[in-house]
Amino acid sequence: MSDSIPSAIHWIGGAGAVLTTICWLPQAVRVVRTKETHAISLWTNLIFATGILLWLIYGIAIQNWPLIAANAISMLFTLVIIAMKLRHG
Repeated sequence: MSDSIPSAIHWIGGAGAVLTTICWLPQAVRVVRTKETHAISLWTNLIFATGILLWLIYGIAIQNWPLIAANAISMLFTLVIIAMKLRHG
């Protein structure tokens, strides 16, 4: 196997982590600004937060900093959305 393949795979994984992490930023910002949460599913976000928590625990267990960072940031955004949903319905 070529030496460039593992490096390329790390870049692909990193790009995926960045994109799936920042995808929640616009939603969190919108919810904080408008306080409009009617169309947001609480159950979906709770299930998603549970999945993120499990990925975070896994990342910590294997000491994988990209996994830890991506999931910690995703958890922050998701918790903001959940908190706003609980507060504003």
